[in-house]
Amino acid sequence: MSVTRETVLDALKQIDVPDGGDLVSRDLVRALVIEGGAIRFVLEAESAEMAQRLAPARQAAEAAVKALDGVTRVSVALTAHGPAPKAKGAAPSLKIGGHPRPQGDKQAVPGVQHIVAVGSGKGGVGKSTVASNLAVALARLGVRVGLLDADIYGPSQPKMMGVDRRPASPDGKKIIPLQAHGVTMISIGLMLKADDAVIWRGPMLMGALQQLLTQVEWGELDVLIVDMPPGTGDIQLTLCQKFDVRGAVIVSTPQDVALLDARKALRAFQTLKTPILGLIENMSTYICPNCGHEDHIFGEGGVRVEAEKQGLPFLGELPLSVEVRLAGDGGIPVAATDSPVARAYERMAQRLIEVI
Repeated sequence: MSVTRETVLDALKQIDVPDGGDLVSRDLVRALVIEGGAIRFVLEAESAEMAQRLAPARQAAEAAVKALDGVTRVSVALTAHGPAPKAKGAAPSLKIGGHPRPQGDKQAVPGVQHIVAVGSGKGGVGKSTVASNLAVALARLGVRVGLLDADIYGPSQPKMMGVDRRPASPDGKKIIPLQAHGVTMISIGLMLKADDAVIWRGPMLMGALQQLLTQVEWGELDVLIVDMPPGTGDIQLTLCQKFDVRGAVIVSTPQDVALLDARKALRAFQTLKTPILGLIENMSTYICPNCGHEDHIFGEGGVRVEAEKQGLPFLGELPLSVEVRLAGDGGIPVAATDSPVARAYERMAQRLIEVI
């Protein structure tokens, strides 16, 4: 006899929750997967404290499902929405990643004149590197600039900007951002342990983005650069639908495969009525540091051609450089140095200022 979803849920209805109800009526069962006789699911508590109280229920749930005919293996994970409650006398802490608050029309971020999203159709094209260096280049031109790391699943800006301090939150509501290389910056990576993974559904992501935009004391900024996650998803939707975004910059390598995804990112922003401020070609060329030979590893001029075809501004080309990688890993973006590569970012920043 094969095991069905209904059979499993009926068994879980018999498991009581400490503060009333059962696992099913309290809507605690998530991600139920049945693969032959192997069953796995998640019990998602509302808080870490509740998760601790649910430990006996998790064991009872595992035993109840394992007792069903046809079940050979059971795996039950116990997770929680939020962090454990703070101890008495502890400094105020800030909970990031709640569900978004309802909003009406698109809102501006207090003190911020222009929000500029830096996006890409796929990962691995250097979007975050471009975002951090572009922010630093703007700051060196005298622009009051902020950098928001909205790549919630893979926050890399703390490493590239050389920042590792946890932001202060004196009242548990407002966040005091950090300063690095003339840039006001914030990242959820600053609020997590280095190896912690963010395992959130869409509503939690959208709530986190909303908090990082509206609960951070940004001060007076001319431009807020938002380093987006790759692709087209919840973060892009939330930013463009709920906030007054001046426009988006798309980063791609010149190869055809990357351009396929870059076009999708373009279409996504255009569908969301967000202007495209320009395209950037990263890893455009590689110059051997030993012999000086130049090679177009990922193709030549693909992004420039695409910009011309789409009738969009082309903001510039950036080389594939060991120096850029070393600078980012060392926490000093190459745009903060006097390297020839820094001048490429400076020219790009000047072009961006012209189109904003």
